[in-house]
Amino acid sequence: MKDRLIVGLDLGSSQIRLAVGQVAYDTEKHPHLNIIGAVETPSQGISKGSITSLEDAISAISACLEQAERMIGMPLSEATVGIGGTSVSSLEAKGVIGVSRSDGEIRAEDVARALEAARAYINPANQEIIHIVPRSFSVDGQVGIKDAIGMQGIRLEVDTLIVQGLSSHVRNLTKAVFRTGLDISYLVYAPLAVAEAVTTPRQRELGVCVLCIGASTTGVSVYENGELLRAVTLPIGADHITSDIAIGLRVSLEAAERIKIMHGTANAESLPKRGAEIDLIDFGTGQNEMVPLRFISEIIEARVEEIFEKVDVELKKIDREGMLPAGIVLSGGGSKLPGMVEVGKRVLRLPCAYGITAVESSMPELIQDPSFSAAAGLILWTYDNERREDGMAKISGRGLKGNELLDKIGKPLKKIFKSFIP
Repeated sequence: MKDRLIVGLDLGSSQIRLAVGQVAYDTEKHPHLNIIGAVETPSQGISKGSITSLEDAISAISACLEQAERMIGMPLSEATVGIGGTSVSSLEAKGVIGVSRSDGEIRAEDVARALEAARAYINPANQEIIHIVPRSFSVDGQVGIKDAIGMQGIRLEVDTLIVQGLSSHVRNLTKAVFRTGLDISYLVYAPLAVAEAVTTPRQRELGVCVLCIGASTTGVSVYENGELLRAVTLPIGADHITSDIAIGLRVSLEAAERIKIMHGTANAESLPKRGAEIDLIDFGTGQNEMVPLRFISEIIEARVEEIFEKVDVELKKIDREGMLPAGIVLSGGGSKLPGMVEVGKRVLRLPCAYGITAVESSMPELIQDPSFSAAAGLILWTYDNERREDGMAKISGRGLKGNELLDKIGKPLKKIFKSFIP
């Protein structure tokens, strides 16, 4: 892991973002991560997290890759890729095995077998499993165990949350990446990577909901007691706000986007009812028309409220509406509209704040931008997994730890990815 590069590739509907982290060791041989590069380029051939035009997507990813290589001055060979979209879903599964060892000690390979049993329990016909996230273990009926390795018992059960994607969705996305010359280190569900970047273990222990509001989708991940309770992608995002403005003001989408960025706010109550106006001719509409900023804000607020209401529906499904002490953490480019925090507090009845990516970087102004939370989270996800490969042999609610587990789970996935390319 010494002096190597870790690349996080976030394939969004509006922008493709790529961040590069460098791992080095200090004088005491402790690993140290520093993000040395971050670029974004317009996205093409990608809509709602899915590939809609393979050649356009390959060209867009290649352009982003070339820009990143010029920035850091060296070639990039592999990346951790974020996958999202409404075709990715999560469901609960349980794996049960017997521990046949004479001393009854549970080892890493037993945990790996239990996770494989959970995978076999699902056995989806047209789905590819992306993550098998262990939530808790049970040993001989003793429940609520976080780490079963080293314990004694004859029956091991694991409760998991399995994240899976439609096979065609996974195949097309991985094919687009491979065609650019990049290998895939890990394929990570984007909302989980965002949570890695913008929340702390303490927040995930108390209970937190992470929202990544993108151009056309909103990723939702909910944690409590360090466990992933729910992960889902909603088919609504910031582009819907732009469309509402275009319809409400009868202007082009380009003009609506500029109005949203320059004058938009999600909290209409923060604006006076009279006085503040803009002239639409200033945004290339070709006609003089004065529009109150309050009216524009009311259009935006209606759509933002709908986004948060859909999130509240997801929280109700797991009985957590209004019951997460660490509240709501906002990220993603669509969350940067002023007033989002206030609307989130009002609709969800929870604390609400922006997530900050706490990682050292030579360009903190970019990495701490909510738009780059997914790309930075993909780097952190890979960094943590590689540190676990180097010596940590235990299970956490965020993923797999230990060489044996990563070999048993990770390598088959990489073989599947490679098989997608003719």
